[in-house]
Amino acid sequence: MRESPPLTLTFLGTGTSIGVPSVGCDCPVCRSNDPINQRFRSSIWLRSGGLSWVVDTGPDFRSQCLRAGIRHLDAALFTHAHTDHVMGFDDLRRFTLGAGASLPVHATAATLDFLHRAFAFAFDGEHRYPGYFKPDPRPVIGSFLLGDFLVTPIPVIHGRVETIGYLFSRDDRKLLAYIPDAKVVPEESLALLSGVEVLVLDALRPREHPTHLSISEAVEIVAAVAPRQAWLTHFSCEMDFREVGPALPMGVQLAHDGLELEIGSEE
Repeated sequence: MRESPPLTLTFLGTGTSIGVPSVGCDCPVCRSNDPINQRFRSSIWLRSGGLSWVVDTGPDFRSQCLRAGIRHLDAALFTHAHTDHVMGFDDLRRFTLGAGASLPVHATAATLDFLHRAFAFAFDGEHRYPGYFKPDPRPVIGSFLLGDFLVTPIPVIHGRVETIGYLFSRDDRKLLAYIPDAKVVPEESLALLSGVEVLVLDALRPREHPTHLSISEAVEIVAAVAPRQAWLTHFSCEMDFREVGPALPMGVQLAHDGLELEIGSEE
């Protein structure tokens, strides 16, 4: 039986909406020279067997692509329409070079509507020049296929904006769930996450926040899901990697920009 290639995940960014260091902030983390505390806005790059895709394109997306060496994409997925997750959208133009090239863009109808309004030139059909971005919108209304991966949207509550995470499965294995922004993960979504091997989850800061999970709230969700590995992301400057990481429960770790994981390889 042919062995499936692993799923490789690179954290392009692990920061909150204003990034870290944050403009005008003089806290110890923002003033630190430690590169592990320097964070672009949250995004990930996934690839397996020649297939390559990203989840979210924030304002740092161009720099993230250059740093990670991304040269090809087969799709872009979006979790929600907050600016720190979508405002690098036009930088996807480098992946649709040529007049006939396009890139599948998977998002909820609400997020696609926002993208249509914010980047009308990309969707109106009047600007299909070789060097411009030419999206192929794919509304997410349920599970869909991306190569040999089944991609399942995971509804979560994150303020007033419709938000989803994504579950990536292959060969009946739930390999990865990515939920960068959430305050509540409903029971129905927890059921979908049951059995996942790697869970990546929002954990903005130690203190409670009205629209994001705190560390303790994220740890509670990890305990309920019981993945093999759990990685926290989307950090504010209140999260000092060197101080917070060692205090986490076994099996729960802090992600950082540039971290690469190989998921699904046979042990």
